[in-house]
Amino acid sequence: MNLKPKQQDFIDLAKSEGMTSPMSRDDMRTLRENHGMSFPAWIMRDDSRRAGRGLYHVPELNGESVANPNPINADAPAPVAEENVDTQTGPIQGAVEQSVPEISAASLVMGMTGGERQTLIPSKFSGYVAWGHFRDVEKIVRSRQFYPIFITGLSGNGKTLMVEQVCAKLKRECYRVNITRQTDEDDLLGGFRLINGNTVWQDGPVVSAMKAGGVLLLDEVDLASANIMCLQPVLEGKGVYLKKIGQWVTPAAGFTVFATANTKGKGSDDGRFVGTGIMNEAFLDRFPITMEQPYATRATERKILTKAGCDDADFADNLTKWAEIIRKTFYEGGIDEVVSTRRLVNIVEAHNIFSNKMQALNLCMSRFDELTKKSLMDLYEKVDADVVQDEPAADTVSAEGNVCPF
Repeated sequence: MNLKPKQQDFIDLAKSEGMTSPMSRDDMRTLRENHGMSFPAWIMRDDSRRAGRGLYHVPELNGESVANPNPINADAPAPVAEENVDTQTGPIQGAVEQSVPEISAASLVMGMTGGERQTLIPSKFSGYVAWGHFRDVEKIVRSRQFYPIFITGLSGNGKTLMVEQVCAKLKRECYRVNITRQTDEDDLLGGFRLINGNTVWQDGPVVSAMKAGGVLLLDEVDLASANIMCLQPVLEGKGVYLKKIGQWVTPAAGFTVFATANTKGKGSDDGRFVGTGIMNEAFLDRFPITMEQPYATRATERKILTKAGCDDADFADNLTKWAEIIRKTFYEGGIDEVVSTRRLVNIVEAHNIFSNKMQALNLCMSRFDELTKKSLMDLYEKVDADVVQDEPAADTVSAEGNVCPF
């Protein structure tokens, strides 16, 4: 489709603002209000551009043709299969000639086998507080440059959520892959799947992300085995050769990779992160920079707890003070456990349900051994001296919520 001059002006302006496809009505309003542009009715009238409620495919923003606004089409039929293929024994002779519908890896991830493909753009989390490396990650994703990033830090401090919320803000598709020791080339790049009685090639999430120009998120990458080395050419930005089908795939504009881990790829000597191993140095060297994510400051954590539903400012302040003391002791080697930001949010959520601070703390600290749990509970009582006077101890509350007489 050849754009008219005014339409091209609209696309150029949207690009300069860092906007990408799909585009929302709010994006269009922003351009109209800030730059006096006409509302792009030509986009909204085109049914082929509809990407969801209030969202429209504008592939011109990504340097693509409008002829294929949806790079991964779950409805597109695959070429007629002249024979079934068995990856172990080769072609199966005499197979019935049949047209097999192609089911994209993205559709499989979303639990769909047909119909309109759901977007992989993460939902915005209303309680999210941007902090730490959020702005840096946003700049990288907004630039649409290929620039792999390794993000490391202790558990529960928001590494994965940060990448997802950047993608949500910029309306970029995020292909999250949770890595385990069993993850192999077939899981990542793709393989043959049995669909409607026929063996059909299906792209893996890595290849799907490359073709769509999306953001690939390798979560808990330090749990991987040597099989992760199949991503070496992907991390170089050169593309990847799918040897099982003899196809070379090059990444579309906007594709990049983020990897999150609790370690720096050197294993976990203290046993806190069981399953993590020493990663290949050549693999780690493909990431230009490493972002170290600490726990948030007390001020930031108070904002997080407030947005999580904590309407008691003193409770939020005491929780963050308590966590800060625990972490300092942990870093100095005085304790083997640490209370994460995620755990603080869990406590607030439990308090919102049970309306009892000590009960909420008791339930959320029960994941630790008894000695550690008692030490942490005792410490909180010292931080919040009024909690014992204001509320009954957690272990004296009955199932019905009444104070037991014994």
